[in-house]
Amino acid sequence: MPERAPQPVDRQLPTDEARDLISLVRDIAQREIAPKAAEEEDAGRFPREVFTLLSESGLLGLPYDAEYGGGDQPYEVYLQVLEELAAARLTVGLGVSVHTLASYALAAYGTKEQQVEHLPAILGGGLLGAYCLSEPASGSDAASLRTRAVRDGDDWVITGTKAWITHGGIADFYTVMARTGEEGARGITAFLVPGDAAGLSGALPEKKMGMKGSPTAQVHLDGVRVGDDRRIGDEGQGFAIALSALDSGRLGIAACAIGVAQAALDAAVSYATERRQFGKPIADFQGLRFMLADMATQVEAGRALYLSAARLRDAGRPFAKQAAMAKLLCTDAAMKVTTDAVQVLGGYGYTADFPVERYMREAKVLQIVEGTNQIQRMVIARHLAGPETR
Repeated sequence: MPERAPQPVDRQLPTDEARDLISLVRDIAQREIAPKAAEEEDAGRFPREVFTLLSESGLLGLPYDAEYGGGDQPYEVYLQVLEELAAARLTVGLGVSVHTLASYALAAYGTKEQQVEHLPAILGGGLLGAYCLSEPASGSDAASLRTRAVRDGDDWVITGTKAWITHGGIADFYTVMARTGEEGARGITAFLVPGDAAGLSGALPEKKMGMKGSPTAQVHLDGVRVGDDRRIGDEGQGFAIALSALDSGRLGIAACAIGVAQAALDAAVSYATERRQFGKPIADFQGLRFMLADMATQVEAGRALYLSAARLRDAGRPFAKQAAMAKLLCTDAAMKVTTDAVQVLGGYGYTADFPVERYMREAKVLQIVEGTNQIQRMVIARHLAGPETR
């Protein structure tokens, strides 16, 4: 049964430059990403050549300063680029989001000398980054991390294990949070660690239910030595840097979630208008029409919320609460929309012949990464009612 090509999302974009950018991204997505997505995900293949192309096209540093090779784009535009990429293949959209997250500490807290030395290669020189906060025993309770960095003259020696690291073992650089002082949040410092540093290694990638093409692995640091010129920010400032990065990173996850949900909605509408039962398209049955209407409404609501949060960020206003709301609503919507898409396709939806079962498996992880949705509810509640009483 032929499927109709989905119609492009009618986006609200602030400039002609942004519209041209989205057109470029759609062209890359349709030519280089989407046609291979199902086959490569099934094979567990990471498309490094796609990230090289994105870097060469100026798409790996969009929200950062053009002085260092970035794109000087507002988050309102950058996130819609992520959505387009994630709709074509989540491994790519999420990978760009993680690279942006890994670049944040240096771009926002690095010294001028550090930025001049490292940012051009990171933002437009073909490098790929990873963000290292979580550990085997500290996920949601990230402030209890145990990886330690010990001062040795002008160097730091880092020892420990990071867990659930996207691009673990293949990244060219790692933004690593390590303990340099007291227990708790105040004793953590951020470091920029080269991917080829002696003593750094990636474990075998986790075997996941979705996003099989995106390597997620533990990263072992066995006496990794870096100079003090690779310390980002002040000693003890690392946890604040990590949380600040995650506020923006949650918007990236929200945009990726809506990309996956939009792809699932497009597939469901295409199928429902082509598939005939009882002598007419199944889209003519009210039960299915209402499902599609609900799915479309959730996608639009999620997109509006993440863009509203992005515009707050672009205006320099507080946006942490809205970022948590966007991550929560968009990823829950993605889970519901992809599940409903499988239902619309019926038995075919449960097979790998159609992409919706992959979208459903991929959507699940978005409710977990960069702060579970239970953590997002805690963040939102603290903004509303203050910290929990002890």
